[in-house]
Amino acid sequence: MTPEQESRREWLLAQIRKTSGSWTTLRAESTLRRSPWPTSGRNTARKDLRALAARGELTVWNDATTGRRTYTSNTAMRRAA
Repeated sequence: MTPEQESRREWLLAQIRKTSGSWTTLRAESTLRRSPWPTSGRNTARKDLRALAARGELTVWNDATTGRRTYTSNTAMRRAA
């Protein structure tokens, strides 16, 4: 992983932790457009969400009906419990 990828993912994770609710690729992409990495596209947002979930920072929610995948912060879930 490059330092830029790590920095971008840490920045995105901080934004996710600041807000509540579910995160989709579209929401992450929109947020990244307002970041220090505004040229990040949909594929980058998708990969970043998956990487953060693989690290245990996010929980993945799959809707079997629509096939839609959303993510929530594990930190937010711990606070709510």
